[in-house]
Amino acid sequence: MPHVIIKLQTGRSDAQKSIIADEITKALMASANVTADAVSVSLEDIEPDDWVETVYRPDIIGKPATLFKKPGYDPL
Repeated sequence: MPHVIIKLQTGRSDAQKSIIADEITKALMASANVTADAVSVSLEDIEPDDWVETVYRPDIIGKPATLFKKPGYDPL
């Protein structure tokens, strides 16, 4: 039962977030062999000025073993 937490910079509409959640659900159904009922998706809005301290340092730099797709940017 996958639960996905997506952290996005603010600015997306609820309609865009619904599309993102639907597409993530479809991807997990196809790649993890689960049903839609098994998937849950949360989307967290992060202010751009908070991105480095809220996401980049703790989740990207701080958890390299869990990072399967590295970003192509370095805000530091």
